[in-house]
Amino acid sequence: MSFVTFVSGRYLRTRRQRAFISLITALSIAGVTVGVMALIVVIAVMAGFESDLKQRIMGIRPHLVISKKAGAFDDYQRIMNEVRAFPEIETVSAFIATQVVLRTDNRVAGAIMKGIQASAAASGISGVDTALLTAPSANPARGSTGRRLPGIILGKELAASLGVIRGDTIYIISPRGMLSPVGHIPAMVRFQVADLFESGMYEFDGSLCFVNLIQAQRMLKMPASVSGIEIRLKQMDQSRKLASALQARIGDNYSVRDWKQLNRNLFSALKLEKTVMFIILALIVLVAAFNIAGSLVMMVMEKRKDIAILKAMGATSRSISRIFVIKGLTIGLTGIALGTTAGVILCTMLERYAFIHLPADVYYITALPVNLKLVDVLTIAISALLICLAATIYPARQAAAVNPVEAIRHG
Repeated sequence: MSFVTFVSGRYLRTRRQRAFISLITALSIAGVTVGVMALIVVIAVMAGFESDLKQRIMGIRPHLVISKKAGAFDDYQRIMNEVRAFPEIETVSAFIATQVVLRTDNRVAGAIMKGIQASAAASGISGVDTALLTAPSANPARGSTGRRLPGIILGKELAASLGVIRGDTIYIISPRGMLSPVGHIPAMVRFQVADLFESGMYEFDGSLCFVNLIQAQRMLKMPASVSGIEIRLKQMDQSRKLASALQARIGDNYSVRDWKQLNRNLFSALKLEKTVMFIILALIVLVAAFNIAGSLVMMVMEKRKDIAILKAMGATSRSISRIFVIKGLTIGLTGIALGTTAGVILCTMLERYAFIHLPADVYYITALPVNLKLVDVLTIAISALLICLAATIYPARQAAAVNPVEAIRHG
């Protein structure tokens, strides 16, 4: 054991008459422990929310969207054939999206109609059985004369607001209609509710409906064009890189946007909130660091005579400074170790037992999601260690600046 380590260890073991300094040391360890534990739990829960939200959004929205900057997108088949040449791509499908009005016998609701290719393999939309849109419904609509109608898939909340269930009929009213002697007449087409879907996101469940792409093209009088092309990747983290490659491949007449650009506001807000929470909870560790600095300053004042004797025996100012740095870091490391252990254990229990429940009518989930990442734990531990290290600098300099002659004379 080196001289510096030996003296630091002796100073950590205070005698009973110095119980006040020992109490401050214990409070410093407790403060670092609580701060690190709270940081780990909160960051893990927020990462869990972000991951769960991303999965729900990506279950409905694509990873990449290709659209034409100007004019009708009527050469989409050629673009789709070029896109399929990339091995990173899982599914490619054309779509049409527009705002419509849904009407039943006694209710009306606004919605976003999305015409998709009626193939589950082509669209890859989670929770939506697009195969039901391949042909007019085989079952006659309730209250109809037996005529088969094209199918429509509604969000669960949208269906509830309209008061319809599977098998009911509804009308889709589109502003793209026809001119008549009495003015513009909106297009109105009758559909049968083929199925309902639930994504867990009210934004989708309360405003989105799916129809066959061919039906949407007929209704909107755009038989040879679409709104864009949706692409799903095998690994969505490659979206930015693949978007650049696709843009270079298809030219500047088209726009390629990835899921990060399509949902920029939402995920930017989540990232900002996570950063702010990290800063706020790091203040707990900062308060504990002030306790560490305070206990070290009081110890320097108490040990002035000991420091003077050590210097008289040949100890350098650097070694004296290191004694108090090691003491402060030992306090900090103890708190970090205890806080990290407690935080990881609490996150594991939250993930396994889900004993904290959330009201289902307020949140889209019923239990706290936890996504504990090693990089977050290391970032928190290193940040706490740097704060504790900064707290030892001033007391260590004060100890190194002690004049041995003055300290012994007035000791």
